[in-house]
Amino acid sequence: MKKGGLKHKHLEISRFLLSEIAAGKYAEAARLPSETQLVRQFKVSRPAPGRALRDLIAGGILERRAGSGSYVRNKANAMSTTRQIGLLIPGLGTTEIFEIVCGELANLGRGGEYTFLWGGSTHPRLDQDGSREHAREICDQFIERRVTGVFFAPFELTVGKDEINRNIADRFSEACIPMVLLDRDLAAFPRSGHYDVIGLDNVAAGYLLAEHLIKLGCKRLAFLMRPLSAPTVERRFAGVREAMARHKIEIFPDWLQTGNPLDENFVCSLMAGKKWDAVICANDLTAAQLIRTLEINRYRVPQDLRIVGFDDAKYATLVSVPLTTIQQPCKDIAAVAFQTMMSRIAEPTLPARNIMLPPQLVVRESCGAYLPQKTKARQR
Repeated sequence: MKKGGLKHKHLEISRFLLSEIAAGKYAEAARLPSETQLVRQFKVSRPAPGRALRDLIAGGILERRAGSGSYVRNKANAMSTTRQIGLLIPGLGTTEIFEIVCGELANLGRGGEYTFLWGGSTHPRLDQDGSREHAREICDQFIERRVTGVFFAPFELTVGKDEINRNIADRFSEACIPMVLLDRDLAAFPRSGHYDVIGLDNVAAGYLLAEHLIKLGCKRLAFLMRPLSAPTVERRFAGVREAMARHKIEIFPDWLQTGNPLDENFVCSLMAGKKWDAVICANDLTAAQLIRTLEINRYRVPQDLRIVGFDDAKYATLVSVPLTTIQQPCKDIAAVAFQTMMSRIAEPTLPARNIMLPPQLVVRESCGAYLPQKTKARQR
């Protein structure tokens, strides 16, 4: 291996081990992977991990025990050596798009010598119920560690979410810790808040999805959302409404439906009189649950009702009728969010930025695009 290659790999392994120790994967006195394990993990020759471990030992972070291996000697040194960014993501571990975004952020952080703290613990998950106590604990952990910045996806579908979100933002602001919001703003649509927001252009996404259905011949569109949804959902149905207005599609007084797609009584009332040609769901999970409830009650998708969603989550292709949806540009969101955080850290007084990335329509069977022509004509 060339000298430059060894140096590059040695630094990469050192940063990785430091970030793992600082993030809590390895506690004080914990044993680290052996040189042989690191050789396999990083696909390098033995000198690179050997040098990485020796340098961490020389820095007082690790200690070598003859015949046993390398152990964490001083976790505090590891934490002071790395710059830390917090990830405060309610529902992480249950929301696919955030898993992808946060994974990409962690990769980008390693290249810039940053460690990511996942919800303040070794378990990358924050209870979706979002209790004030739990949120306060996470904030306290990040503030105590003096993180360089925080990525935060505001709470949704939670009673008291607005108060919880404001409290979290105020605490980081008082501690002078920069915060970048992922996917959604703190302020209700159409207002914008005082923090950087990186996500999908949800207004354009709603417009694109509704226009697709209209071009398929749908005249009666409904939008389904859950109570206490995030401002992103408000932006999505604003885009849908704009497409309907532009194409002169009648907007019925009850076109905006709020309810639980798993509630059979609610879903049956939605189907009463066969009023709707299509239902645009606030996200793929809502759409998948609606399809399941419809099938239990012997309705067919898309023959009896066309269903579409947002996010292009992995189960969009696993439901009984594959979902037409809007794809989230997760990797691009992560890249832009990371650069925004770097700019915010370098210049805290910059004006707040709202960066929305363009949507992409993914057409599958649930929208009825592949129905036989006779069926389409009969529905019109």
